[in-house]
Order: sequence, then C-alpha cells, then structure tokens
Amino acid sequence: MGRWQGPTRGDVVAGLTVALVLVPQSIAYAVLAGVPAVHGLYAAAAAPIVAGLVGSSPYLQTGPVALTSLLTLGALAPTLDEGTATYAAHAALLALIVGATRLVVGVARGGFVAYLMSQPVVAAFTLAAAILIGFSQLPALVGVPSGHVNPFVSGLQALAHPWEWAWAGIVLGHAVLAITLLAKRVNPLVPGALIGTLGALLLVRYAGLDVAVVGAIPDGLPTPSLDLPWSATPGLLLSGVIIALVGFAEPASIARQYASADRTRWEPDKEFVGQGLANLAAGLFRGYPVGGSFSRSALNRLSGARTRWSGVVTGVAVLATLPFVSVLSDLPKAALAGLIVASVVPLLNPRPVLRTWRMSRPQFVVGLVTLAVSLAAPLQQRRPQLR
Repeated sequence: MGRWQGPTRGDVVAGLTVALVLVPQSIAYAVLAGVPAVHGLYAAAAAPIVAGLVGSSPYLQTGPVALTSLLTLGALAPTLDEGTATYAAHAALLALIVGATRLVVGVARGGFVAYLMSQPVVAAFTLAAAILIGFSQLPALVGVPSGHVNPFVSGLQALAHPWEWAWAGIVLGHAVLAITLLAKRVNPLVPGALIGTLGALLLVRYAGLDVAVVGAIPDGLPTPSLDLPWSATPGLLLSGVIIALVGFAEPASIARQYASADRTRWEPDKEFVGQGLANLAAGLFRGYPVGGSFSRSALNRLSGARTRWSGVVTGVAVLATLPFVSVLSDLPKAALAGLIVASVVPLLNPRPVLRTWRMSRPQFVVGLVTLAVSLAAPLQQRRPQLR
C-alpha cells in the first residue's frame, strides 16, 4: 500500500487563493441563479471538498459557475418566485437530481459521452449562454429592477429607460468589471474579483454610497437537510438531466486541457463520479447545482496546486467564512453584476463557431442551429400569473 499523502504547501496556498475569489463569485452566481446569496456560499463550501476528495483532476475547482447558474435559473424561474425559500428548496432538489445523474453515468462507466459532445455544439451553446448571461445582468448594472424572467426582455427594458438609471451603480459595476479584467492582464494571481468587490463594499459601508445591495446574509454553518419538495421531482427531472450532461462540458474541458498539458490521462468516469457527489453534497447542504470553473481552475494551477487537496482547502476556507458572512450584506448588486459579466467576457468569442465553416459546413450549420435554439429558448419562458 502506498503512503497517504496530504496536501502540499502549494495546495494550501492555491486553495486559499481560490477561496478569496470564490466567496464573492459564489454570491454573484447565486444572484444569477435566483437563489438567496447564502445558498451560493453553501454550495461553494460543500462542493469543492467532495469533488477534491473524489475527482480525477488535480487542478479542477468545483463550485457555483455562470453557465450552471443560468441553467438553474432557466429551469426554475418560469414557475417559481426567485429569491424565496421555496425557490431555494427546489434548487437544492435540482442539485440532487444533477448529482444523481452524473453519479449514475460515472458508476456505469458512461464517461465516454464526454467525447460525444460535438465541439461546434459545445462552442455554440457556450456562446449563447454568455450572451444570455450578459443581457441578464444589464438591469443590475444600470440599477433598474428586473421585471421579466426573459434575460433579453429585461435587459432591453433596462436600456430603454435611461432616466431611471442609477449612475452611482453604473460607475461601481463597470469599475468592478474593469478591475477584474485588468487584474488578469497584469498578473493572473492578482485577485481582481476580491479587490473590486471589497472596494465596492467599503464604499457602500463607509462612504454612504446609495446603491442597491444584496441584503441580509445570515451567519452560520449549513446543516444537511432532506426536507425538500420531493413531489416536484418529476417536473425537474428533464432539466436536471440536461444540466448534468450539458454542464459537464465545462469540467470535462478543464480536466482534458490540463491532462494534455501535463501529459497525463484524465478519467471521465471518475470525473463524472466526483462531479456527481459534489452536486449531491451541494443539494444536501441546501446549495444549488455546481460545475467546474475555468477561471478558478486556472488560478488554482498558477498558484501552485499539485494535488486534488487544493479543492478541499478551498471548500474548508469558504466554510470558515460562513459564521461571519453577514459582513457581506452591503455588497452592491451592480458590483456583483460586473463580476458576473467579467467571468463571461472570455466566452463571448464567436471564432470557435465561425472556424467550423472552414472545417465542416454541416457542423457549422449544426452550430448555428444550436446557437439559435439556445438564444430562443428563454423566449418561451413565462411565469404563470398568481391567482
């Protein structure tokens, strides 16, 4: 038997560095998904620990991500009121469905499906998701309440009423966006997301800046609970399976990319199991569906991570902040919107889709159809009128 190996110094440094970025990101992505901010933190604490213990990639950082958050919003917002306890309970149930689906695929050695996802389809879907996420954040960026579940409609409505814009929020949101993007250009290790959101928080708290804020975030550690709306399972089953398979494109791409760079093998079955258990943990601890983060995984590797223990360190570090998270209640929504937009800017790249024109015309058409369908899907969403 081999000797047990604990985390290296690089794993500890990398895990703590990623946690500094994950805390504000998890709040921002929770707002994008429609769940109360604290549930994003619950997912950010539980998922990295489990994925780090079970997954295959030493660099993959699991937790709340923009794409999965958007898919969660699409699954729940048409029929439920965002930000409510009922919505959060359904999101936790959805995470359990996603987790169970991925776990079954991994245990059944179905990881080969990761190779069946056409690159043009994945590229087109990712581009569509980035566009939708960008539109969804326009109301928060300009300080106009979002009155529609459709991101296109809510974004265009916000732009159509400039006399209602909150200019302080606009400046703040774009400042956070700029700081986050510029920090990556200066040095990927500079925590631009943390610097921007912390600066925004201090301006609201000590300079009296009048902007919309996240609101109360309760302190305290999460407790496991299965008190969920189980009767809603049949209605969420299809959405959960779609999120499980489509959302796996992110962690699969990350694991394959770094395995290729290190000239090692990646194990899709094991990654499916790790991502499945991570989502089960997120659901059990009242979080919502999670995935793999490109930006945090890159930061993890650059910061010196050598083993999967870096993810465990990240989760434990986020967990340690939960008794004190009420200090983040004054985080401006505009700052969080800037943070979300910054995360999808690298994905707003049509070149991978256009490149398929030279490679294969049929594949290009498939990519365009995927892009059109993905962009049109939210147009069908309608929240039923309350009686």
